[in-house]
Amino acid sequence: MQTEIAFSIDNSILLSLKVDKEEFVRDALFQYSLFLYRKGKVSLGKAAQLAGHDKIEYIWKLQLEKEPIFDYDDNEMNEMISTAKSISSKL
Repeated sequence: MQTEIAFSIDNSILLSLKVDKEEFVRDALFQYSLFLYRKGKVSLGKAAQLAGHDKIEYIWKLQLEKEPIFDYDDNEMNEMISTAKSISSKL
């Protein structure tokens, strides 16, 4: 099931941006999906779906935007490294 959402903007905005309506909508959906993903409101898969991409395309687009795919703080990274070292030493 899909819900249609419509809004109006002045044509001068599209002219200033030098984009057509479709490109504006595509970019707006991507930026909003990115906003929701950054806030942790949606998963990577749902963000991709909102932007009209599959996960791989969305990850590729995030890389083009230099956006981190995984955003771990120092403590989380250190914990993961420690765990990986512990597991590898047992192998």
